[in-house]
Amino acid sequence: MLNALQVVTTVVVGVMVGVEFSVAFVINPVLNALPENSGILGRAHGGRMLGAVMPVWYISSLILVAAWAAAAWHDPGTQFVVTAGALLALSVIMSILLLVPINNRGKTWTPENRPADWKQQKNRWDRLHYVRVAVIIAAFALLATALV
Repeated sequence: MLNALQVVTTVVVGVMVGVEFSVAFVINPVLNALPENSGILGRAHGGRMLGAVMPVWYISSLILVAAWAAAAWHDPGTQFVVTAGALLALSVIMSILLLVPINNRGKTWTPENRPADWKQQKNRWDRLHYVRVAVIIAAFALLATALV
């Protein structure tokens, strides 16, 4: 049963990392290259869509990692799982305090109602997202390390 939990947890976190990496290094650069009106509409739509899915994914990942740590508490490698859980908790805190407020504003923007500082807000979200991606990549690497 523990093996199944480990595999499911690693896959769930790994796919989440892949999505967030893709947003940072593929989707947003594509949207940034579009004319302003198209890019802002695309980012708003992405903010609404991923804003609905990602909170569940982040919390589910954290719960799975906590379950793995609890189930394997005395096993070798559990320190990697606990550290991965701490990093995922950090990513959730970062998201709630820093990224979600910007996303909540950005997902309502249109070319007609965007604020004067929309580019600065978009760039701030992108910079914070890069940090969050690095944090969850580290968590994923620790989970993979715990498996071996």
